Amino acid sequence: MAKVLFKFEDGSQVEASAALGENLLEVARKVNVAIDAPCSGNASCGKCKVKFLSGELDSKKTRHISEAEYSEGWRLSCVSTITGDVEVMVPDIASAYKSRMKVADLSSPEEIQIFNKATEEIKAAGVEFKNSFEVIELQMDEPTLDDTMPDNERLVWALEAQTGKENIKLSFTVLRKMAKVLRAAAFHVKAVVTVKDEEVFVYDLVPADKEAYVTGLAIDIGTTTVSGVILDLLTGKILAKASSGNGQIRYGADVINRIIEQQKPGGVAKLQKAIIDETINPMIINMCRAAKVAPNCIYSMCIGANTTMNHLFVGVDGDPIRMEPFIPTFFGTDSIHGRDLDIKIHPDARIIIAPNIGSYVGGDITAGTLVSMVWAQESFSLFVDLGTNGELVFGNSDFMMSCACSAGPAFEGGDISCGMRATDGAIEACVIDPVTMEPTFTIVGDEGTKPVGLCGSGIIDVIAELFRCKIIGPNGKFIREGARVRHDKYGIGSYLLATKEEAGSVKDIEINEVDIDNFIRAKGAIFSAIYTMLVSLDFDVSMIENVYVAGGIGSGINMENAVNIGMFPDIGVEKYHYIGNSSLAGAYAMVLSEPAEEKVYELSKNMTYMELSTTPGYMDEFVAACFIPHTNSSLFPNVKQADI
Repeated sequence: MAKVLFKFEDGSQVEASAALGENLLEVARKVNVAIDAPCSGNASCGKCKVKFLSGELDSKKTRHISEAEYSEGWRLSCVSTITGDVEVMVPDIASAYKSRMKVADLSSPEEIQIFNKATEEIKAAGVEFKNSFEVIELQMDEPTLDDTMPDNERLVWALEAQTGKENIKLSFTVLRKMAKVLRAAAFHVKAVVTVKDEEVFVYDLVPADKEAYVTGLAIDIGTTTVSGVILDLLTGKILAKASSGNGQIRYGADVINRIIEQQKPGGVAKLQKAIIDETINPMIINMCRAAKVAPNCIYSMCIGANTTMNHLFVGVDGDPIRMEPFIPTFFGTDSIHGRDLDIKIHPDARIIIAPNIGSYVGGDITAGTLVSMVWAQESFSLFVDLGTNGELVFGNSDFMMSCACSAGPAFEGGDISCGMRATDGAIEACVIDPVTMEPTFTIVGDEGTKPVGLCGSGIIDVIAELFRCKIIGPNGKFIREGARVRHDKYGIGSYLLATKEEAGSVKDIEINEVDIDNFIRAKGAIFSAIYTMLVSLDFDVSMIENVYVAGGIGSGINMENAVNIGMFPDIGVEKYHYIGNSSLAGAYAMVLSEPAEEKVYELSKNMTYMELSTTPGYMDEFVAACFIPHTNSSLFPNVKQADI
C-alpha cells in the first residue's frame, strides 16, 4: 500500500491509502477529492490536471500538457498510476466544477421577475395557484383525572370540530413530539396540515405563540449544475436560493458516463450520495440558514431533472435508458417522501418529480414547457433548453412534439479547456475588434472580478466574434494571424483572451481549435435536432413565430450571435426570448400550486416524443450543421462578416 496526499491551494489536505498500480483519479474519487473529469477518465478532455510535488507517480505524457507544464510537474490524474507514496497539489482550476455554493436570502430582481412573469402567464391561461396547506390554531382542554382522553384523540377531535372533516391522519413525526409540544404550550397549538377532500393530514405541531413556517423546496437537477429555491407555500414568496455544481460530474460530464459508472460495484449508492449528500442536502442546509427556517419546515419538494438524473437521484438503475429500446424504469412516480431518500426536509414531505416523457426528455422539460407557454398559444412556437442535453419542444395549443440531442457539456463550460459554469469570474459576453483583434468582455461578479474562464453565453459570443472578424473559417480553424493567435507544436491554433497575469490564474485563458470543434458539434446537434423535427412535421423555419430559450448558461444569450454561428434558425431576432432556468421556475410552480402540478402531468401525456437516434436522416443533418454557420448557406441568408 502507498500513501497519497492531496494538497489544495487553500492549505487543506486529504490523505488516502492506495494499492500500487491504482489510478490516481480513482483514488481521488474514493476519498471525495473533487477533480473535474468530464470525460470520466479516458484522457480526452485534459481537465483533471494536478501538480506532482514529490514521491513516485507513473504518468504518461499527453497532448493536453505542454513540455513546459510537464517539467513544472503538471500531470493528468486519469493517466497517472500510483507506484509509491506520493504528494500532489489539486489546483482550484482542476476542481472548478465544484465552484463554491452560492446562497442568497432573497432572489435577485431579475429572478423574481422571471418567476413572477411565469406565474402570471400560467394563471392567465386558467391554471389556479393554490395548494392544500393550512395552519390551524387549536385551543384544547388540558387533560385531568376526570378527562383522560389520550393526546392523539384530543387533537383529532379538535381538528374535526375545526374543519368539519372526519378523516384525520397524524404523521409519525407529530405522534412522537405531541406530548411535549402540547404540554409546553398548555394545549394551545398551531397545526400544519393539508386538507384534501375529506382527509386532513397533520404534518407538524408548534406552540401557538411561535411562527408556523410552511415552506416548499424546488430543485432543478442539471447534469452540470443544481439550482434551488425555498418558498413560502402560503404566499409564494421566495425565501432563499442556491446553486452548486452537481457532485456527480466527477464521474463524467454526460449522462452516459454516469450510467456506466452506476453499473460498477456500489455505483448506484455512489451516484446517489453525490447528488443528495454532497449537493442537495448542503444546499438545503445553507438555504434554510439564509431563510431562517428549519429544514423540518419544508413540507413539499419538487424536482425538475432529466430522465437519467431522476433515476440517479432516486437510486434506480439507469442502464435501460441507454440501451435499445431505451426504456426508463419510470416516467412519473407519486410514492416518494423525504424519509425515503434521507433528504434534509420533513420526513413526511412529499417529493414531486416532474414527469419524464422519454429516455432523454425528462421532467426538466415538462416543467419548463409549462413556463414556456407553448401549450397555451395558437401560433407555432419552439422551446429550447440548452444544457448538457439539448431538449426541444415544438407545437402550439393543439399539439406538441419533443426530442433531445446530446449536445455535450459545452454550453455549461464542459469540453472547453477554459470553460466553467456561469459563476463569479466567468466571461459571459465578448466583442472582438475586427481590425486589432482585441477582445472586450463582461465578467460575472462584482466590479474588479478577474476573468477565470468562459461560460456558455461567453463561448457563443467568442466563437461568433472570431467568425465575424474572419479570424476563424467555417470549419473553426484559424485563418488569420495576430498577437492573440497562437499555434502549439502540433499546429493547433488558439485565441488568447487573457494572460495568466490578467486572470490571476495558473494558466492563460485561451480558446483553441479543439474547443471550437467541440462547440461546433454542440451547436450542430441543436440546429440539426430543430431542423429534423420540423422536417418530420412538414414544417419549415419560417413557420416558427416564437422561440423560447432556457438554460443557466449566463445572464442571457446574444441571440444574434447564436444565429450567426448556426445554432438557431435564421429568423428575426425579435422572435427569440430568453426565459432563464425554466426547469426551476416550473418546479417552483408545481410545488406551490397543485393545479400547476396536474397541468404538467397533462402536458407530459399530450406530448409526442421523437427519438432522434432512430430517425432516418438525422445524422446527415448533424454532419451538415457542423460548420459555421452551416454547409447550406441558404439556410442562413442574413449572416454577415465584418469588412476588413
